[in-house]
Amino acid sequence: MFDKLEDLLIRYQEILDELNDPSIANDQNRFRKLMKDQNDLSEIVDKYKEYKATKQSIEDSLVMLDEEKDEEMREMAKEELNDCKQRLGEIENELKILLLPKDPNDEKNVIVEIRGGAGGDEAALFAAELFRMYSKYAERNRWKIDMMNLNENGLGGFKEVVFMIIGKGVYSKMKYESGVHRVQRIPVTESGGRIHTSTTTVAIMPEAEEVDVELDLGDCRFDVFRSSGNGGQCVNTTDSAVRLTHIPTGIVISCQDEKSQLKNRDKAIKVLRSKLYEMELEKAHNAEAEARRSQVGTGDRSEKIRTYNFPQGRVTDHRIKLTIHRLDAVLDGDLDEVVDSLTAADQAAKLSKMQEE
Repeated sequence: MFDKLEDLLIRYQEILDELNDPSIANDQNRFRKLMKDQNDLSEIVDKYKEYKATKQSIEDSLVMLDEEKDEEMREMAKEELNDCKQRLGEIENELKILLLPKDPNDEKNVIVEIRGGAGGDEAALFAAELFRMYSKYAERNRWKIDMMNLNENGLGGFKEVVFMIIGKGVYSKMKYESGVHRVQRIPVTESGGRIHTSTTTVAIMPEAEEVDVELDLGDCRFDVFRSSGNGGQCVNTTDSAVRLTHIPTGIVISCQDEKSQLKNRDKAIKVLRSKLYEMELEKAHNAEAEARRSQVGTGDRSEKIRTYNFPQGRVTDHRIKLTIHRLDAVLDGDLDEVVDSLTAADQAAKLSKMQEE
């Protein structure tokens, strides 16, 4: 591990030297690449420098204990030594995590699909609540929401909602949300006061760039239709909505949130590209079955991942057996404890696998 860290430290210094060369300003592509490389390496280099400084402090404290006769100074050296030894272990763990292979999609925006599952209108109502939860979470992180398609059920619920979340590192936080979300509560339509169980499916897809997926528009059929649901006069009275059918896969995507047919068409293409990219990722995951088992459920839509129990006011994530008795806060977008716990569990699983190898 430390040989690799030394190599990274040398590479980091080479990047800094090249950036300090005045001639680099003449090659903007090279300059941007170097700046990105510097940004990617800075965190781990800073942590490694902290490790070396802490190790040096341990050696200095040992020398002081060996040479110092004054008891008060020796006590200070012992305290410093104990603190540094504890911190050194913490830094080693942090360095191991920083050295884990990065998910190339972590910095990407995501396209989110939420669909009501088992439970009819109640499932659609919960789909609307999940949309609100993710919208609030995005707001807390200063991310932007861009609506793509919405199919309402007339009771305030969503049969389906598709939207994009735009911001720094969105996929790294949202990737654990794919799967079946289960809700247990007394529906507003239930007159007997019985608790019902309904499900809603969430799919998280990293936004795919043109370089990620080769898409032949000749394989696509576009149909236009009149938008439905809430909207301004232009949305409901013109054929601005677009339905895209990808003939080779049979994937059908509808976009009607924009007043412009062209904008809806562009959004539909964006969703299709991300769906095709997700299919390629799934193939890669299946080809690396062992690696997939070491991960904390990041993509299987059929996996029941979480239960929201209203009578008990709790949220339980079944993958890591985490239970939080703050249901209202979670539904209000306070997802940090859940996301951080899932991230830590995923990192621990990957570290364990790396050590086995």
